[in-house]
Amino acid sequence: MISLTLLGASAAVTNGVIAEGTRWEMAWRVQESGKPGPTVLVVGGVHGNEPAGASAAGQIQHWPVKRGRLIVVPRANGPGLKDGTRFLPGVSLKTRDLNRDFQKTDSKDGPIGEPAQELWKFVSGHKPDWLIDLHEGTDFHQINGKSVGSSIIDVHSKASGVAVPLMLKAVNAAVSEPKKKFVRLRYPVDGSLARAAHEQLGAHAMICETTSKDQPRSQRARQHRLMMHALLTHLQMAQAGPNVLVGEGKFRVAIYDAGGVGGNGPRNVDHVLAGHAVVRRVGAADVRDGVLKQFHLAVFPGGSGSKQANALAPAGRKAVQEFVRSGGGFAGICAGSYLAAANYEWSLGLSNHKTFCKSVDIPEVGRKSMWYRGPSATVRMELTDAGRKILGNRKGAFDVRYHNGPIMSPMGKSDLGAFQSLAHFRSEVSRYEPQKGTMVGTPAIIAGEYGKGRVLCISPHPESSPALHALVRRGLFWAGDKK
Repeated sequence: MISLTLLGASAAVTNGVIAEGTRWEMAWRVQESGKPGPTVLVVGGVHGNEPAGASAAGQIQHWPVKRGRLIVVPRANGPGLKDGTRFLPGVSLKTRDLNRDFQKTDSKDGPIGEPAQELWKFVSGHKPDWLIDLHEGTDFHQINGKSVGSSIIDVHSKASGVAVPLMLKAVNAAVSEPKKKFVRLRYPVDGSLARAAHEQLGAHAMICETTSKDQPRSQRARQHRLMMHALLTHLQMAQAGPNVLVGEGKFRVAIYDAGGVGGNGPRNVDHVLAGHAVVRRVGAADVRDGVLKQFHLAVFPGGSGSKQANALAPAGRKAVQEFVRSGGGFAGICAGSYLAAANYEWSLGLSNHKTFCKSVDIPEVGRKSMWYRGPSATVRMELTDAGRKILGNRKGAFDVRYHNGPIMSPMGKSDLGAFQSLAHFRSEVSRYEPQKGTMVGTPAIIAGEYGKGRVLCISPHPESSPALHALVRRGLFWAGDKK
């Protein structure tokens, strides 16, 4: 199936599916400028345990071009991406690595296995001038030579000899540590899509490798975008900046996954919204660059509210405030609710609540802040009448995971409207004597407004329980004002 959208007298967007009707379906998108120029084909997600390439390709596919064609296949190994596994799930050892299944240098045989054969049929049919395959290494190549992370592996054609240094310059401008900077390598591995595209089609081909070690997905996807934008700028194709993350359409959600975020929070929110929204991971640099304007809702998950604020820096915090003030939605879960509060020097002041965080001298222990109540635990929570209208008609108290989320009460700022409680805690956990009795009956979930936008603050972690995903999803829809 192919769909066509006309953008102007000659520009158009075409969408379709490779291997349609099989388990290997791969969506593709073509941005057609209508003006003569190169054909650039970008592929992501060849290895399923390298999600940043797929994420970046899913963003790049929305970039308009002012000449030539931009063709993107964001998720070449959909089943592997779903499972988080490098290889094609459930296939033989011989054909399980999609990036070794294309025609080899000294072979007359074509690609092996249905996914490679179908993808190659698509690629060769478009005769790309440039083919860029987005991957991830496990470590930084300059630190660990056994990994190709943070590199561009190209065929060293004359044209790529000009383009690759420009791409390296663009991406390395945002890398402060010398040993983590990107370097140029050669040659794409035998059997890879990039090598076959060069040897069989004459394309200027390369593999761009980010590094998954200790870097959030948003940062790695951003690095891919910076490299791709430098290439398209060099080819006089780029019509917009590198920070277009999403196209027009249904409910669009940005999930912050960078400094100050811990654990599985972003992944759990991904699961809550899977199939219900267009979701993108964003980092602090993205926020400072104004990407939130492309979304209906920004979600800040668990971790550390103060560290999230520090990573955002004043410019990022101001960008979040302006996004909500202008009509965007904000949802904070645990740490994100600390971030939204009004009682810290570093907090955003989006919600008219304060947190129970005073410091107390504990005999034989020392001075301790009261926000910390110990390791993750299960508590009871009950929706209010207002909560049932927004979050679903669940009656009575029920279990929810809690891990040091804020104990919230009115801040009473005159320039902020009052919040409404959507749920209350019906049991508590405590580590120190002064905490006892301070949690039961306090708000577990609150909702309010900031300017034209809505603010949802969730103290516990219902997103980590599949049985509560529908409740969380309704809250996120409300915050993003989804009709």
